[in-house]
Amino acid sequence: MAADDESTSGPAAPQANALPPTWSVRTPPRWLPRALLYVALAAAGLITAFWMLAKMQGLLTVLMVSLFLAFAIEPAVNWLAARGVRRGAGTGLVFGVLLVVMVAFVWTLGALLVSQVTMLVKNAPDYIQDVVDWINSTFHQDLSGDDLTKYASEWSSTIEGYLVGLAGNVWGIGTVAIGAIFQMLGVLLFTFYFAADGPRFRTWVCSLLPPKQQKHVLRAWDIAVEKTGGYIYSRALLALCSAVAHYVALRVLDVPSAFALALWVGVVSQFIPTVGTYLAGALPVLVALVHDPISALWILLFIVAYQQFENYVLQPRITATTLDMHPAVAFGAVIAGAALLGPTGALLAIPVTATIQGFAGAYVRRYEVAEEAESPPKKKRRERKRPAAESPSE
Repeated sequence: MAADDESTSGPAAPQANALPPTWSVRTPPRWLPRALLYVALAAAGLITAFWMLAKMQGLLTVLMVSLFLAFAIEPAVNWLAARGVRRGAGTGLVFGVLLVVMVAFVWTLGALLVSQVTMLVKNAPDYIQDVVDWINSTFHQDLSGDDLTKYASEWSSTIEGYLVGLAGNVWGIGTVAIGAIFQMLGVLLFTFYFAADGPRFRTWVCSLLPPKQQKHVLRAWDIAVEKTGGYIYSRALLALCSAVAHYVALRVLDVPSAFALALWVGVVSQFIPTVGTYLAGALPVLVALVHDPISALWILLFIVAYQQFENYVLQPRITATTLDMHPAVAFGAVIAGAALLGPTGALLAIPVTATIQGFAGAYVRRYEVAEEAESPPKKKRRERKRPAAESPSE
């Protein structure tokens, strides 16, 4: 019995004394190194992409501006192409007309600036004496022209110091000017190619997409061309109306350089968002103020009255078929565009917003707002007439 007990208890003793392991070493899964490699490659790719976008910001801005300028002139190019003119020649013709208009605008304003500065310098002594007389009569002072001459000499020396410092940075100014010229030439070149090869470029873009998506891209492209071209042409028509009206008013009030001032008011008030109206109206008022303060007051009143007439009569009729946008939406779009791309974004904000609005109107489904159901009027209870009691004979 003892042997049997030993035989049974002997092998079981080591199993009872053995302790379970407190930890075990696990090998990592096979997919983990590959996943870490993919994450590292994705992070490196994102960093490289953002670095390249930051370096190519100027080129991307040029391409964006060129594309929307091509959208703006494409209706005119299509109109010429439909009448047998080749797209390249038609695009060159449109460019030539725009170049003539821009040169005439700059030349006219340059002549206005030279004439006004020349007149200001010529009549400066009389203006100084008038200012002295006004100060003496208003504030009961005893100034003379010599005092203002002394002050003018001090101011001229200060201005001369600023000009000397500015002249020391001629290299930097020249570099900026050359860069701006090259950017302008790049915009013109890309705009010409986008407009001249518009159908071919559109076909190439759509060839990269599946057939189901090509329809949406073509629809968005047509909307962008329609809205951008409509914006430019409606603004040009409003600028023409404004220039004609202000020219007549300036000629009636005998303000010098009436044509140049009217052209300035028409172009600047329509093509510079938000602040264009104030910049456009300030120059005629200042020019009229130099010659006759009463005329300046009448010009100011006419500008205010015409602005109201344009906002409530002309603009709704002209933009009803081209660009119908709420003023608050346009103002917010200009602020957002200026915050993103500066002056370029402010100029492109309204056409881009109009394109997005047109695309949304074409694809977003809207429903009529159901009016609150009115409770039916309570009907008065009508007492049922009881039938007359039957006679006992019946």
